[in-house]
Parts: sequence; structure tokens; C-alpha cells
Amino acid sequence: MKNRAVKYFLISLVGTLFLGCTDLEEDPVGILAPESLFKTPKDVQTAIFGAYGWIASERLYGRQFVTALLLRGDMADIGDRGTPAERQQVNDFNMDDNNNMVRQFWPYWYQTISAVNAAISGAEGLGLPENEGNPLIAEARFVRAFSYYHLVRTFGDIPYLDRFITDPTSVKDISKTSAATVYQNIIADLQFAKQWLPDQQPNSVRSRPSKGTAAAYLASVYLTLADYQKSYAEAKFVIDNEAKFGYGLVADFQDLFRAPEPNNLKEHLFAIDFLGQQNGGGGANDDIMPPMTGVRGADAPRSGWSVAVPSMAVYNTWDSRDYRKQVSFTDSILIKGILQPYTVFDNTKRPHIAKYARYAGNSNTEGRYSDHNYAAMRYAEVLLIAAEALTEVNGGPNAEAIGYINQIRSRARNWAGKQTSFPEDVNSGLSKDAFINLVLEERRLELAFEYKRWYDIKRRKLGQAAFTGPNSLEPHPNFDPNRDYLMPLPRIELQVNPNLGPQNPGY
Repeated sequence: MKNRAVKYFLISLVGTLFLGCTDLEEDPVGILAPESLFKTPKDVQTAIFGAYGWIASERLYGRQFVTALLLRGDMADIGDRGTPAERQQVNDFNMDDNNNMVRQFWPYWYQTISAVNAAISGAEGLGLPENEGNPLIAEARFVRAFSYYHLVRTFGDIPYLDRFITDPTSVKDISKTSAATVYQNIIADLQFAKQWLPDQQPNSVRSRPSKGTAAAYLASVYLTLADYQKSYAEAKFVIDNEAKFGYGLVADFQDLFRAPEPNNLKEHLFAIDFLGQQNGGGGANDDIMPPMTGVRGADAPRSGWSVAVPSMAVYNTWDSRDYRKQVSFTDSILIKGILQPYTVFDNTKRPHIAKYARYAGNSNTEGRYSDHNYAAMRYAEVLLIAAEALTEVNGGPNAEAIGYINQIRSRARNWAGKQTSFPEDVNSGLSKDAFINLVLEERRLELAFEYKRWYDIKRRKLGQAAFTGPNSLEPHPNFDPNRDYLMPLPRIELQVNPNLGPQNPGY
């Protein structure tokens, strides 16, 4: 669905109108007329599908952006120190405002936003009845919210555009919008999406959002803002309607990371869909996360580059009775036809991430151009959100909150069909703080290497404990909470438009 749209006309046209365009004054692009681009609802849908194509690109979910999130947290470190310095800067908290990872993924998020802003304008211009036009607009507004939600958590105050730019010169002097206002706009988009999206997309495909997807992201946004009552209400709405939305936990945790996952995997609320052995211009459909996390020197098809590799502390502190540890790590692999332990891996003698490299499906010999459907939101995360938010609302855990955690732990006891006794159910009697810490730890394990940990560290202000504390899994004594919870805006953008200043603190 999505990749078919990548080759269409629209995104290449509107995606470069904003940011990264360094010659607006010298060589301005002509004014665009939206009425000439959008003649039918299908044209609008093409623009939306094209936005999904930007997300499923090497610059965003294929490598650059998600690798930055992965390295920023305390679950993955640099393995091969011969990797480009830009990655080491992100991981080691010494990046500057010219970091090449940021320079690559920043404009792609805005190209995604440009595409859906064009789609919204096009849908509004068709004069369709509400029941035809608003679901199209709702899907585009969800994608816009999804994009800005990543940007605002990464950079704080950012340029915010919610309209189709027909004249590039009109935004050449744009300034930043406060993070608080960006969040208000994200919530408004998600509320509209929740109202107008269907309960399920055709064929229950999960690479397009549904009503439940929008509610789940509202729950996540409210959790980030510490509005726990609203977060719980949205998560509970999803849980109470799981049958209507077709949601639930898959029985075997490994099946979540076995490409090609079906397009209607019930635990996926929103998935970024890559198609095996296909790619296009601009890094479209180029998934490089299997080789980025795979073992250098291993036999094909599971060889890799040993770039993002967990520290030994991450591996050693994870109880080996937990099936999720087996699914999440590769601690032995075939090298020249012989099964070898991590102690003799060629490059980085540590267990590697297995979630993406183990079963990359139809891909090349290093797992690149994989078949993965990457879960941007899983039903398990909704349960975790509900447990955390409800505990904050009540001032402590109750049976309902504990029950959500126990659902996840019950699934973790299923070792590919064999029932075990670990992890045990959580019992009552924990204090509020103890239970919140338990939920955060459960998130760290359940969602390991799924690009969530950095956001948890940021929203709970755990950086000093995570990187400088005695129990640090990945020590970085230079972590500075006054600087490192945000990344720098790209230097080139401030050079082109000084109104985007000031730069984030410390850069």
C-alpha cells in the first residue's frame, strides 16, 4: 500500500518547500495551486500514502532517526567504534549543532508534515460530505501529530506548520513555536483523528491508523505531559474496546519480531511497514536496522555491522529466566558454519540486539531491505500506560493497575508454547513509588530496543540516575540535564533563518 505511493508525484513536489532549502531568496520555487494537485479523494490518499513512505525511509524508521533514539538511551551503546563520529556523538552526549544524523532526519520529518498538510488542504478543497472528507483529513492529521510528537520530544520548541505551503517565501522567516503550543496542536489533531477514523482500516491493516490508534497516542501524549487522568482515560478507552478494534497481546513474544509479520497483527496499533528487497529514491523503503544491530562477521543472512550493541550490564542484569531476554538478544551465532558465543564475536564481544536481525525476512545478505513491520505502538504499551497513569491518579497501585502488568508478564511466561513460572505476577502491597519504578522497569524490558527508552528517561528526568548513578547500565559522566534532554537544531537551519533561534541550551 504505502510503498506503491512512494513513486507518485506529490511528495517530491511539496516535501522540499520547507527547511533545508537554502536558496529561497535567490531562486524561489513558484507558487503552487492546491486545486491543480487534488482532483479526487484518491489524490488525497496518494499524498497520505506518500507520507508513510517518508516515515518508512532510511532517514527515519529505516535508520537515522530511530538509531539516534536507540543510542540516546541506556539500552544500546556503540559497538564498533569505527562507526561514523556522528553516531558516537549522539551516544556519548557530545554532539554539536552540525551533527549529521540530525541534519538528515530533521528535513524528512518536515517533508512528511508537508505531505499531509497538502493532503488536508486538498481534501478540504474537494467539498466532500463530512463522512467522506473528514476520515481522509483525520488520517492526515494523525500522521501530522505522529511527526510533531517525535519532533517536539527531540527538540523542544520547533517550527510548527499546519497548512499547505503554496508559496515557499511565506515561511522563509518563520520562528519557533513553544513546545506547549505544539503539544496542544498534537492533541487537537489526535482528538479529531479519534473522532473520524474508522474502528479498523480495510483488512485490519496496521500501517494505517484507526480510532484506537489515535486514542493510544493521546494516552501517550498525556502521559508525557503528566496529565495522568486523561492518559488513563484514553488508555482505558482502548482497553475497553479491544475487541471492536481487534487488539490484544500475541501469544508468543517472538512473533512480534519475525518478518514478515502479517499486516493485521493484533498487537500492532500502528506499524511502519517495510517491503522486502524493495527500495526507491531518497532512501525510501530502505530498512538498515537489521545490519546496524547485527553481528559483524556472522554468516549470512544474519551478518551485520555491530553499530548499536547493548552494554554487558544491560545483558547481565536481565534475568535469564525471562523469555523476552532470549528474544531480544543474540548471544551466539553461526560464524564460518560454527555456532560461536559472543565472547568470540569478531568485532564487538558482547551480546547483540536480535529483535531485527534474527528474522529479517525477505532481505539481502545483511538483513537490509527487510520485511519488518516495526511497531510504533503496541497493545502492550497501552497496558503499561494505563498501569502507570492509573497509579498516579490513585496515589498508589490498585488491582486494576496490577492486572495490566500481570497480563504482560503472563505472556512473557510463554516460551514458544512452553509455560514457565517467570516472571511472577506482581502482588499487592507495593507503595506508589515502588510500583511506578516497577512499571518503568517493565517498560524497559518489554519495549527494549523499540525506541521508547530515551523518551521514558526524558519524561521522568531519569538521565542522571541512568548515566551517572551507581547502577548505570551505560555510564556517561558528562551527561548534563541542562543540555542533553534536547538535541540541537541543525546549524544550517539557523544560518538560513536566524528567526529559528535561539539554539537549544548548551549547543
